[in-house]
Amino acid sequence: EQQQEQQQEQQEQQQQQNQQQQQQQQQQQQQQQGAAQQEPDQQREDGIAKQPDEKQQLGEDDEDDERIPMPLSTTRSAVKRGHECPYLDTILRQNLDFDFEKCCSVSLSPINVYVCLVCGKYFQGRGLSTQAYTHSLETSHHMFMKLDNGKVYCLPDNYEVADRSLDDIRAVLNPTFTRELVSRLNADVSWVRALDGSEFMPGLVGLNNMKANDYANAVVQVLARVNPIRDFFLMPANYAGCRSLLVARFGELLRKLWNRQAFKGQVSPHEFMQAVMAASKRRFTIDQQSDPVEFWSWLLNALHMDLTGGKPRKRSIITDTFQGELEVTTLAGTGKGKAATATEDVVERLPFLLMGLELPATPLFKDALEKNIIPQVPIFACLSKFDGSAINDDIRQGRRKFRVTRLPNFLALQFRRFTKNNFFIEKNPTLVTFPVKNLELRDALPVPNGPDGQPLPSKYDLIANVVHEGKAGQQTGGAPYKVHIQRSVEKTWYEVQDLVVLDVLPQMVALSEAYFQVYQCQQQQPLPGSAKPKQQQGKAVKAKPAAAAQPS
Repeated sequence: EQQQEQQQEQQEQQQQQNQQQQQQQQQQQQQQQGAAQQEPDQQREDGIAKQPDEKQQLGEDDEDDERIPMPLSTTRSAVKRGHECPYLDTILRQNLDFDFEKCCSVSLSPINVYVCLVCGKYFQGRGLSTQAYTHSLETSHHMFMKLDNGKVYCLPDNYEVADRSLDDIRAVLNPTFTRELVSRLNADVSWVRALDGSEFMPGLVGLNNMKANDYANAVVQVLARVNPIRDFFLMPANYAGCRSLLVARFGELLRKLWNRQAFKGQVSPHEFMQAVMAASKRRFTIDQQSDPVEFWSWLLNALHMDLTGGKPRKRSIITDTFQGELEVTTLAGTGKGKAATATEDVVERLPFLLMGLELPATPLFKDALEKNIIPQVPIFACLSKFDGSAINDDIRQGRRKFRVTRLPNFLALQFRRFTKNNFFIEKNPTLVTFPVKNLELRDALPVPNGPDGQPLPSKYDLIANVVHEGKAGQQTGGAPYKVHIQRSVEKTWYEVQDLVVLDVLPQMVALSEAYFQVYQCQQQQPLPGSAKPKQQQGKAVKAKPAAAAQPS
């Protein structure tokens, strides 16, 4: 009995101890909950979250805390003036280049790209885990500009910088022109000084030859001197409804050529050539030589089709500037077309953007001094092909005669120097003598009459002359194509070969081996009316010139 009583007493003591332990645990839990309720919420100031610090938990003073504030959001950032930003003077404008593809140098993504205004590299985003944010921490480069809107931000603090000293960078990133500025381009004689101290002429700057795109550089330089084309593409509002990448890139390139606030006196057509390769399905590339005349024809047709929404009969700035009209008469019973079975001559009217001129054959023998004879021919002899009486023989097209029925405001001429066969390409070195000013077409072909019965204006001035150097199919000492450009405001001729721009005498222009020329009419030619064109006039932008069917 005593043992049983002792066991009961022990059990009661254990139960009491267990109850006491449970009560102590409950009290501790209640104390912890009360302490948690009494802790203040974390405060947030200026979008910066304050994280718990180990020194504060240890009871030490929090004045020694040197943590970097981390931005909560990158969509909303504070705006500070230029004098409030300590890194504004770290910008290096000589490192900035906006001529290449605007893609992140790490991810190669073209979305949400920023340019570092210190080193000039492109990075994506400005959030906590983005390439731009990481670059700012690793290199201590703090100034970044967003490429799509020109806003400048300071990283990693993530605030926007608003200062007028940054407007010149925005002007280089996206040059803009007003109608007043465009109207003064032909009257402004002043030169502009670049960052390196050199001087350049707006509208006549060198184009970078990345490998073999000198043919495209020559064509762009010519189009930059055609006033209607220049004035149209300098104002993006003129083609705001066009979604063509080729049109947009061509307009950007012309605005960079005529930008008076540029940091340097040359431009790289990299983005334009990327659009050309995509639109031409790599027919024209950067690393392969091509014919500038073929590129001229393709580019004008592509721009016209994009501006008109794929409607070839619709007028555009291309047709209003370069398009003329020919009357083609095919003799009955010749060729393999309609005239082969016709009893009367077939007469058609065809539009043209380019006139192809034939050169006389090269002599096969040498002179008494055993030197090759280089013949010369006046341009009027070449233009007689279009006088309406000269007969041109072709096996497929037949015996045809050409007569000009409408002259364009800007006349493009090609001298066919190259002959292709199954083995090689042969070049005709015949020199063409031509006047630099006052080319009167009335002396070579009959000039069409206007609505009043009077002859239309037919006096033209040369504005651009593309020259081929060296042998056919070979590049001797660099790019084979160069262009002579007249700066009308100075009445001076310049020779442009990629990045090199030199002044040249007009006599040297007339002695060059001209391959492609553009003339400007001294008086404005009347534009075609709204009446429907006859027969095949709907083919307003054939890929080949109207006379391209003739034997080359």
